[in-house]
Amino acid sequence: MGEGARSHHRPIARSAHFFDAFAAGSDPELLQEAADRAATLLVRGARESTDSAVADRLVHLADSEGIEAIAEVWSGSAPDSLAGCLWRLYLLRSWVYAEPAGVAREFEAGRGAAQVARVVAGVADPPGPDELRAMIDAVLRGIASADFADVLFRAAAFARVVATGRATLPGTSDDGVRRMLGLAEQLEAAGHVELERGLG
Repeated sequence: MGEGARSHHRPIARSAHFFDAFAAGSDPELLQEAADRAATLLVRGARESTDSAVADRLVHLADSEGIEAIAEVWSGSAPDSLAGCLWRLYLLRSWVYAEPAGVAREFEAGRGAAQVARVVAGVADPPGPDELRAMIDAVLRGIASADFADVLFRAAAFARVVATGRATLPGTSDDGVRRMLGLAEQLEAAGHVELERGLG
């Protein structure tokens, strides 16, 4: 893989040690404050940037920093906070990339019964593994180029279609359906909070 192909994997604000400052044993309140500030800089700063590579770096942040590092920083944040939203978006992307065939199967099973959510999610037809990976990357690119509320609503719609599909497939636990539906509801609620922030 050439140097140019790797450049988009460079993390955002690496020179500022974006995740390196979160050391074990640090004050939880200070960690949360730093996590919230980092999330705000990512979401709000990306919208203000004129650098076309910012969107790609946002998409690949979990690849370059590791989903575990992101979890350590953001997973404990409130679901409707920017940090909590980013955690859920990156978790969703990591899952789509880890299990694309399974995700495609669940999405396919749910799209007929969740027509509105399917349209909002914006997955190509038929929704195969490659189409779902492209969709989730496009959602994350939207952090830099679209209204953040739209990003959240689109991710919520995707999760809702998957939850609907899970409910119809044999061998799926009720807990798995509830977790995906809960994720959809959290992202949708956060989208409404983001709309209110924009109106404030």
